[in-house]
Amino acid sequence: MRGGDRSGRAPALALEEAVSLAHALPGLDVVDAMTVRLPKPHPGLLFGTGKVEELRARIEADEIELVLIDGTVSPVQQRNLEKAWRVKLLDRTSLILEIFADRAATREGVLQVELAALSYQRTRLVRAWTHLERQRGGLGFVGGPGETQIEADRRAIDEQMVKLRRQLEKVVKTRELHRAARAKVPYPVVALVGYTNAGKSTLFNRLTGADVLAKDMLFATLDPTMRAIELEGGLDVILSDTVGFISDLPTQLVAAFRATLEEVLDADLIVHVRDISHPESEAQARDVEAILEALGTDDEIPRIEIWNKADQLDPADLQAATNLAARRDDVYLASALTGQGLDAILDRVETDLTETLTEDVLSVPYADGRARAWLHEEGVVQSEVARDETGADISVRWTARQAARFTAGFPALSDAAPETETDTETDAPEATPGGWTP
Repeated sequence: MRGGDRSGRAPALALEEAVSLAHALPGLDVVDAMTVRLPKPHPGLLFGTGKVEELRARIEADEIELVLIDGTVSPVQQRNLEKAWRVKLLDRTSLILEIFADRAATREGVLQVELAALSYQRTRLVRAWTHLERQRGGLGFVGGPGETQIEADRRAIDEQMVKLRRQLEKVVKTRELHRAARAKVPYPVVALVGYTNAGKSTLFNRLTGADVLAKDMLFATLDPTMRAIELEGGLDVILSDTVGFISDLPTQLVAAFRATLEEVLDADLIVHVRDISHPESEAQARDVEAILEALGTDDEIPRIEIWNKADQLDPADLQAATNLAARRDDVYLASALTGQGLDAILDRVETDLTETLTEDVLSVPYADGRARAWLHEEGVVQSEVARDETGADISVRWTARQAARFTAGFPALSDAAPETETDTETDAPEATPGGWTP
């Protein structure tokens, strides 16, 4: 069931997505789905009393045990509706958290979901929950009322969240070690991002030969998967498949899964995979961009778009999409299922990544151990030649983003660096009609 007009989406399509979310949770049998007009949400019941009674009769007639509302339901509204309908009720955030809890496969994923769930539960502890209003008595007559049950529950949640964060920090440190190990072989990272069910995992499997779960199901992939592949010209890159995004993704999950998406934040190229056959492909693309912005993704990271599922377009729509893609230099029409257009995409990836690699020679004093350590951790050092007793000339081959980070962290050394020599003989490309410069 969905109420209102979430995100300005077409009600029928939003309801279809909500039903897909329900099917993504094992064990649920969707009996019915409907759109309920909601001009003004009722503060206590969400719906008007007449609609609540109408829905109660329908719920009882179909012997429904769980009601899903595709939207935000306040704790007060949830309690009152569950009491009126005698069922369990989940709103959109609760349902997505349940799906993530069921799908998380790695230790990191499990911890992140638990942390997100506790963060969400903490916001539900309000005084509307009458069973939490009891107080534990204080000692003596002047001790005041004791700690309320709601305060005790909130404190217990806070303590558990602290424990989870500590455990998650250990897992993240392990991931950082793995990233440091990969950095010793300086492969550029290409991150696949996109709306859930856009076909990222199918594309990832076709390009890498991996066996990542790829199903017509929302959130089929949660935990990131990375594989090294060699492109036609001999360049080795790391391809990263990430969790799919969705409209109105709970803020708790955006924050909790930031660690999982670090490969996106540190990527040298972002490939945005879109389901071009979906009627609301443009709206989905805006949702993806909004989440990338919320994650703090650097705008300087080059991006290209893959308009996937071209095989599902009818001839007229296929021709229209082909014409639109031809007008933009950063868009490629393709089908991960059939392999259509993938060769051109790989050529573009290799071209962009090769052009972003440059070779520099840095004069680094022996006393500046932090700078030397940073360069070796990034895996960009090609050779090191002693200049004199004070320092050495270090030859590096790095991406523009690595060079920028080094400049920000060690400005004195960057100012003294010799003139850059690129490993390609091409001049800087002019801006394309699409407004993006590779």
